[in-house]
Amino acid sequence: MADPILVAKRDGTETGQFFLLPQMANRHGVITGATGTGKTVTLQKLAEGFSERGVPVFMADIKGDLTGVTQPGGGNAKIDARNAQLGITPTFTGFPATLWDVFGKQGHPLRSTVSEMGPLLLGRLLDLNETQEGVLAIAFKYADDHGMLLLDLKDLQALMRWVGENAKELTTQYGNVSTASVGAIQRGLLQLEQQGGEIFFGEPAVELGDFMQTLSGRGVLNLLAADQLINAPKLYSTFLLWLLSELFENLPEAGDLEKPKLVFFFDEAHLLFSDAPQALIDKVEQVVRLIRSKGVGVYFVTQNPADIPEKVLAQLGNRVQHALRAYTPQEQKGVRAAASSFRENPAVNTEQAITELGVGEVLISCLDEKGIPTMVDRAFVVPPVGHLGPITAEQRAALIAGSLVAGAYDTAVDRESAFELLVAKTEEKAAEAAAAEQAKAEAKAQKEAEKAERTAARAPDTMVESITKSVARSASSSIGRQIGNTIVRGVLGSIFGGSKKKSSWF
Repeated sequence: MADPILVAKRDGTETGQFFLLPQMANRHGVITGATGTGKTVTLQKLAEGFSERGVPVFMADIKGDLTGVTQPGGGNAKIDARNAQLGITPTFTGFPATLWDVFGKQGHPLRSTVSEMGPLLLGRLLDLNETQEGVLAIAFKYADDHGMLLLDLKDLQALMRWVGENAKELTTQYGNVSTASVGAIQRGLLQLEQQGGEIFFGEPAVELGDFMQTLSGRGVLNLLAADQLINAPKLYSTFLLWLLSELFENLPEAGDLEKPKLVFFFDEAHLLFSDAPQALIDKVEQVVRLIRSKGVGVYFVTQNPADIPEKVLAQLGNRVQHALRAYTPQEQKGVRAAASSFRENPAVNTEQAITELGVGEVLISCLDEKGIPTMVDRAFVVPPVGHLGPITAEQRAALIAGSLVAGAYDTAVDRESAFELLVAKTEEKAAEAAAAEQAKAEAKAQKEAEKAERTAARAPDTMVESITKSVARSASSSIGRQIGNTIVRGVLGSIFGGSKKKSSWF
């Protein structure tokens, strides 16, 4: 059984110590408190505790100061004073880490494919309504049915162009595809591209196993550089949710373990739930509820427990609450909500204590051996033993070069996918259309030629031809009259004897 993680102490005595049990760490947790009250230090302390016990950790480094965990601490007067207050003699040390960056600047590139992200999360990312999400789902289904890989952003852009150009045909087969919805998706993809989406989507996509490594018996800390990513809040929150979903869908069932396979810290968690559709919240609630059986612990970090939907909050057994401000009615409501989320302790006025806590001081309640939350109590977070603050550019470069995944993701790969297939399909369709147009033009030309021939056959005679025919007709008439007269005279002659004398007798 892994040793408990000492999280907080009340004073310098052996009593009043508060531990997080590794076997209960996959029952999830939450770290809350106002800005500047010490949440990041608490996060680092927990991450160090997991790493010491061989548990890998994933966490976003939003302010850029978590990288200090890779270097030994010491030389910080405030940390020294707190250690002395709590009667702790620390052994300062650094921890193994892998640095990641969606933009590939401050760490190894961290990519996903469009197919892995899926239409639900992409719909959230593109801020689509229900109808538009339906059209996006049709596009994904069409790609699946025709064996088209959706790997990078240009694949999806090409697919939506194809869907728009063939909307009538797809409507008959899959359901209504409106050009307005296609246009909204295309505009969203353009905005995503401007935010760096063409860098995030592609290959090689991250292998989940690379998040779950150990080095010399210590869990590797996966630090995602998020100081730029946080400027696109939906991209940040959707990416982390995608990663969590990938862990849920691909890791095998593990049951109750002595310690988690991985602990996932979701910092600035309110960004995930802000304006999220119900379908997405239901997805998060499902993942949080079931992922613990895969051996993954999820810890949300946010300002107030009220930022997290109640169904999700109910799944978070280990809780650390830093100070909250209560100057307005809304803030007072938040304090009451935070206080009500703890198991009551008769010796502590929870609601009052939340507003009185100093920096690094917390209200804490963790699960015991039976999975029951302990009564809330007031204590000080035990300081980390790693350095607090960012590392230098030289130290960062050395960490990247010596990483366990060095070279694995640095070069992007662009293999044949939907973009190439649709370009070929478009060219084939254009060639067929051109051939049909050529055949139509040739048929029309042939028809016009035949018509000209028939017209020519019925055309009026020329002047020479008219004169010739007139002379011929005149001659024919004259000859005809002469022959007729001869015949008449012959006939009459026969009747009357044919003699001039006879004629004369009359």
